[in-house]
Amino acid sequence: MSAPVYRGRFAPSPTGPLHFGSLVAAVGSYLDARAVGGEWLLRIEDIDAPRNVPGAEASILHTLAALGFVWDGPPLRQSTRRERYREVLERLYRQGDAYPCACSRREIADSRLGPSVDGGLVYPGTCRAGLPPGRTARAWRLRVPDAVVAFTDRVQGEVAQNLERDVGDFVLLRADGQFAYQLAVVVDDADAGITDVVRGADLIDSTPRQIGLQRCLGVPTPRYAHLPVATNAAGEKLSKQTLAPAVDAGGGVPLLAAALRFLGQSVPLAVERMATAEFWAWACAHWSPAAVPRRRASPGPDQCLPP
Repeated sequence: MSAPVYRGRFAPSPTGPLHFGSLVAAVGSYLDARAVGGEWLLRIEDIDAPRNVPGAEASILHTLAALGFVWDGPPLRQSTRRERYREVLERLYRQGDAYPCACSRREIADSRLGPSVDGGLVYPGTCRAGLPPGRTARAWRLRVPDAVVAFTDRVQGEVAQNLERDVGDFVLLRADGQFAYQLAVVVDDADAGITDVVRGADLIDSTPRQIGLQRCLGVPTPRYAHLPVATNAAGEKLSKQTLAPAVDAGGGVPLLAAALRFLGQSVPLAVERMATAEFWAWACAHWSPAAVPRRRASPGPDQCLPP
């Protein structure tokens, strides 16, 4: 039996334009796929409708195309898949893996279990055995085991969490009616046949949750590679919240070379004088996953930082 075709993806959220940090994730995931002749899919993670910025998706697609990215097939939009997420949530409920929860954020905070591994709140399991009398469901949660979920990240190495202790039963459908990222990303990856996920290390702490959900659904777990995220002078991750500037769609090969150097790749100055198509051919031939720094964050180039 032949090995499965590498199928990777890049999944930006249209909450703002493409900045240097998201460009790094795009370059890393693109080269990791293309260097082995794999497919690279584009997914627009617009499921969190209140955060979407008008025009951001068009800006992202324009910037990627201008920089020579070529994706396989049309972009997939999470906003078109709500019925699919609901179908999966109903299946999890029938299996006994999902349940309704009446707790407010204040009530969870008052439990004093402390923060979760990624800064949220550990859920105390209040509604695990059923809704308290007189209460109605606000959200839906996944029932997690008191067990360690571990995986080997291709960049960061061994990662392990006890889901019950470190996170608690996590949200699948939020109180505002929006499906949670964890549910949407697992369903999307499984339905698309994603074999490899290359993304920023800011998402590494949520990966054990996704693996736990994959196991509940009986779907394959992709290989993961979490790249260092770019930070500003204050040590903050480049993002809309930290006022990270948009990358210049006309920045061309020098901008792409900066992203490659951030990822630990050796890029001669002569490469910056190449045409875009020539650059991508060179980058695919010289891509070295082993050279990516084994750290979760690194300072971004000065020219890409907020003023």
